[in-house]
Amino acid sequence: MIHHLAPSTQTRVAPQRQGPVGIRPSNLVCRAQKQASQEEDSNAAAVSRRLALSVLIGAAAIGSKVSPADAAYGEAANVFGKPKSNTDFLPYTGEGFKILIPAKWNPSKEVEYPGQVLRYEDNFDTTSNVTVMVTPTDKKTIADYGPPEAFLSQVDYLLGKQAYFGKTDSEGGFDSDAVATANILEASTPEIGGKSYYSISVLTRTADGDEGGKHQLITATVSDGKLYICKAQAGDKRWFKGARKFVESTASSFNVA
Repeated sequence: MIHHLAPSTQTRVAPQRQGPVGIRPSNLVCRAQKQASQEEDSNAAAVSRRLALSVLIGAAAIGSKVSPADAAYGEAANVFGKPKSNTDFLPYTGEGFKILIPAKWNPSKEVEYPGQVLRYEDNFDTTSNVTVMVTPTDKKTIADYGPPEAFLSQVDYLLGKQAYFGKTDSEGGFDSDAVATANILEASTPEIGGKSYYSISVLTRTADGDEGGKHQLITATVSDGKLYICKAQAGDKRWFKGARKFVESTASSFNVA
């Protein structure tokens, strides 16, 4: 059963509330002002700390800043350690000369030419090799041998000799009764360290060659009554498969003290 309460006809008078004894309105105002002042001081201190922190961070950033050029690839900060040296070649110092040898080439005891003092060859392909020859000469400079072509004709043993002298008409563009040919691709006369050099690039081919011929780079100079010759070579097929880099770098690195 739901009961409904009838509204009362009596009027109640709410008692008057009195404020706390002993506390005046002026005291409330002072406390409010004091509390607001303390909050402002606290906020100011927090802002000061943030500003100080920002200044420190900015100073640290300025102190550690490096120029983009110096920091290229982490070099200035040394992130990756010391720059790697060229490990493709090893320096070789002989008597009166210096040269860079491909790191994967090994020394060889085979002697091919007069005055040979050095021979290194590719351990996977002996056709790729470098030799250095030192022989006495009465010439004062390499120019005394004549132009590069004339000099090459005087040291043509470096290119190999034709072993067959019978009648033949070989295919591949050879002349009649010839089974080998040599073509000068390029010749230059650079000056290195005050000395004149001959640099000659030759392509030799033989009728029975399985490499399509040989690229031979010959570098020569004269110093103190000696003729210095460096010959670096590679087969034609390997030349275009990466050997060119090693042969050219080795030949161009040869210099006489």
